[in-house]
Amino acid sequence: MFEVRQKLPPTKAVIVPGNGSGDIEKSNWYRWVWERLEEIPGFQCILRNMPDPITARERIWLPFMESELHCDEQTIIIGHSSGAAAAMRYAETHKVYAIILVSAYISDLGDENERESGYFNRPWQWEKMKANCHRIVQFASTDDPFLPWSEQQAVANELNAELHKFTDRGHFQSSEFKELISVVQGILNGAA
Repeated sequence: MFEVRQKLPPTKAVIVPGNGSGDIEKSNWYRWVWERLEEIPGFQCILRNMPDPITARERIWLPFMESELHCDEQTIIIGHSSGAAAAMRYAETHKVYAIILVSAYISDLGDENERESGYFNRPWQWEKMKANCHRIVQFASTDDPFLPWSEQQAVANELNAELHKFTDRGHFQSSEFKELISVVQGILNGAA
């Protein structure tokens, strides 16, 4: 006999930054998004500095996401760059409400630091990610100076992600990100 599980609505978002961000409250759009999501009644957004911020090792970040950030079935994980890789690997083995991937990619791009992170040393488990998430959204830009479009498109294709494709956002390192707020609000409205 199998158990029917009720889909619980999301109660929080967790922002997982890219590597090298240092104090993430002062980096990119992270604080700006956190402030706006915190204004949503009954919803929480978690923004914390990550351990091992330069290399962003999977063996350190994924346990931190589980035990310290408490990413669970009611969590929307917002992952940027290395944080997107962490969100994808996390969703292979954990049920989460949604993952929002910003500047996601599938290989170490020939970079030693990316290789050392551990995210790219085995095949991606795309079907497990899809089974463990109610929604998968991706933000990508064709003019990203670090990620070839083919890497970003591969993520979208493999995950059947709701792709928000831009031509002028680079690596999404601006100080605001209005479209991301709209997507989270849409997810919340759809879950209500």
